[in-house]
Amino acid sequence: MSFLSHSRGSIDLNFASALGSLVFIVLSASLWTAFYYRRKRHAGSSLSQLPGPKMKSWMKGNHMQIFNLKHGWAFHKMLAEQYGSAVLVKGLLGRKQLYTFDSKLIYHILVKDGSSFEPLQIESLLVFFGKGMTGTVGDHHRKQRKMLNPVFSIAHMRSMLPIFYDVVDQLKIALAYRVQDGPQEINLLGWMARTALELIGQSGFGYSFDDMVEDTPKHKYSIVMKEFLPTLAHLGFGRIYILPLAVKLLSAKVRTFIMNITPWKALHDARDMINYMHDLSVAIYEEKKRALEEGDEAMARQIGQGKDLISIMMRENMKADDEDKLDEEEIIAQMSTFIFAAMDTTSSAMSRILQLLALHPDIQDKLRQEISNARKEHHGRDLSYDVLVALPSLDAVCRETLRLYPPLSTMLRRSTEDVVVPLSHPVRGKDGTEITEIFLPRSTPVLISILNANRSSELWGPDALEWKPERWLLPLPDSITDSKTPGVYSHLMTFSGGSRSCM
Repeated sequence: MSFLSHSRGSIDLNFASALGSLVFIVLSASLWTAFYYRRKRHAGSSLSQLPGPKMKSWMKGNHMQIFNLKHGWAFHKMLAEQYGSAVLVKGLLGRKQLYTFDSKLIYHILVKDGSSFEPLQIESLLVFFGKGMTGTVGDHHRKQRKMLNPVFSIAHMRSMLPIFYDVVDQLKIALAYRVQDGPQEINLLGWMARTALELIGQSGFGYSFDDMVEDTPKHKYSIVMKEFLPTLAHLGFGRIYILPLAVKLLSAKVRTFIMNITPWKALHDARDMINYMHDLSVAIYEEKKRALEEGDEAMARQIGQGKDLISIMMRENMKADDEDKLDEEEIIAQMSTFIFAAMDTTSSAMSRILQLLALHPDIQDKLRQEISNARKEHHGRDLSYDVLVALPSLDAVCRETLRLYPPLSTMLRRSTEDVVVPLSHPVRGKDGTEITEIFLPRSTPVLISILNANRSSELWGPDALEWKPERWLLPLPDSITDSKTPGVYSHLMTFSGGSRSCM
């Protein structure tokens, strides 16, 4: 009996000790979690402490200044000069938003803490272009990138160069015809847009949109793409604020019904354009699928002979494991995504290069001589991919133009959870305190200024606002190479960085 009593006492004592230890561990963990969560929530300065401009509109905040097509770049410059690399700006109804071009902060948003941020208008992109690269996030997006990475390999870029030469020859013939009787004023911006669409059509889809003969393009897609962005601009408020809510709260059928009965011409125009682009993408996809089923001979009869990006992607998708395969809807969505992402950016970059070369005839002469010498060395033949990318002056002109005049000036993100992001250098808050990191509550919009990141005098020196291709012919300064700028191209933010960078 005494043994049993002793044993029971020991058991009770051990149980009490274990229970006490468990309570202590749980309490300690709870206190640590509460302390860490409180520290995480309150570490860093509030967004409200950052300096920033006054709202121009109580309803639209500073957005009409930031995205103004005529004076927007001047406003970006003013923000950098007066407020620094981390600025408080206002959105709809005065909603607080972070505007930044701080390299370390951008690195955290796009790379280190990339899972805590997503594109601000992801819902709109999903509606416009479907489940393509721009309309997906997380594992779904990573799966698509995994499939597309080999499609954009250097080997495939080399194989597509003859297609590029064919389209450029069409452009050369068209322009030569128009000046055969003497000098003429030509709208090169329009011709660059047509050339860009044809380049993307043939190299991307094995499809021709434009024979480059008439003064104006005849294919409906060319007209739709010309009007699409201006139409989206007219949707403004509804596209940015109402559509994301509608996608989250309403089914596709209900959204379509509401859209159809809404008396808004711009909305109906956008609907018709999106439907047309999707229908054409489906038709191209079905033609490619038929050719693939028929075999190599049928593919050889296609424009580009099956070397276009969509044909390559479809072949890669057929070989992929089941868990890596993309469904037809995803492949079709890539077509409109490719065109939207590449057409306007390519045409504006080419137009800007031509303008800058006209304004700098000395650099134009040097570049022409470099290309002429290379052609002589190769007996007048078209230059290969490897020879082209090795031409130093050509490379410098392209890099400097894309640095100073990025096709896209601003990138939009939204925090998906509470997060603290650090700054490269402290900024002075409204109350005079030094701010070294910023607390961003969940759903905070972030505007990353590609323009100011590429033009930072702190990184690029006092001549950062000058177009100087020769800066790329020398080693870049330590301020550039040591910075945390996450750009995938030449320490620039032109093509973004991180898991959603341009391919």
